[in-house]
Amino acid sequence: MSSLLRKIPARGLALSLFLTLPFAALAAPCSDTGGQYESWKPLMAEEAKAAGVGRRGIEALMATSYSKATIGADRNQKSFKYSLTKFLEIRGAEAIVSQGRKRRAQNPDFYAALERQYGVPAGVLIAIHGMETGFGNFMGDTNVVSAIATLAYDCRRSDFFTPHLIGALKLIDAGAITTQTRGAKHGELGHTQFLPGNALTYGVDGNGDGRVDLTDLVDAMASTANFLRQKGWRPGAGYQEGEPNFAVIKQWNAATVYQQAIALMGARIDG
Repeated sequence: MSSLLRKIPARGLALSLFLTLPFAALAAPCSDTGGQYESWKPLMAEEAKAAGVGRRGIEALMATSYSKATIGADRNQKSFKYSLTKFLEIRGAEAIVSQGRKRRAQNPDFYAALERQYGVPAGVLIAIHGMETGFGNFMGDTNVVSAIATLAYDCRRSDFFTPHLIGALKLIDAGAITTQTRGAKHGELGHTQFLPGNALTYGVDGNGDGRVDLTDLVDAMASTANFLRQKGWRPGAGYQEGEPNFAVIKQWNAATVYQQAIALMGARIDG
């Protein structure tokens, strides 16, 4: 598999300030079909320019194509319909817990260091890693920029995905990704599947090489821990349903069964 994310200077993370910009005043019109996608792109390009996207990012946007695979995946998300028991079975919870315990035992100092710095227990991070990419075994096969652009264009969740499209285009400007970068069907990147806007905002240099690379396990785990901490994770507090940190797990994925699965598997890995 080709690399999902090239090395990006850590200082480039300051570009995340774009997330606070008032997009509504400039918003390009959305659509429920792909028929207007080509005419939407130049309108979106003007919005992107106003948000600080440079020439390379704009060129990348104009080179995108409407992703039917992404729309199909977005319209067919079954996780919201499953019971917790069914979801755990389908996602291979037992295998994730078993492998997760082994991974923690093989590198205890690494996970202990992350917990000291960010307050997030190993089990939660490992459960997310296992759930998202099978511990890095599959990080996606979809063109990231086209996927994110398609979701920004589509009316279903345009407001949510437009900032992430701007993020992807700024990653292009910074040389962090290319027009060929592959990720998940919704444009997520790396070991734990960060959306581009979140990569800018929460990505950290975990291995100390001065760069953030979400295909690097150390950077990805540190970035995941940082995301949770910045979302309000309370070190030492519980993370099961009804406990303080479960509300933070909700920030990771919108599906209730997904949230429950992370908490349950995390506890078993930590146990």
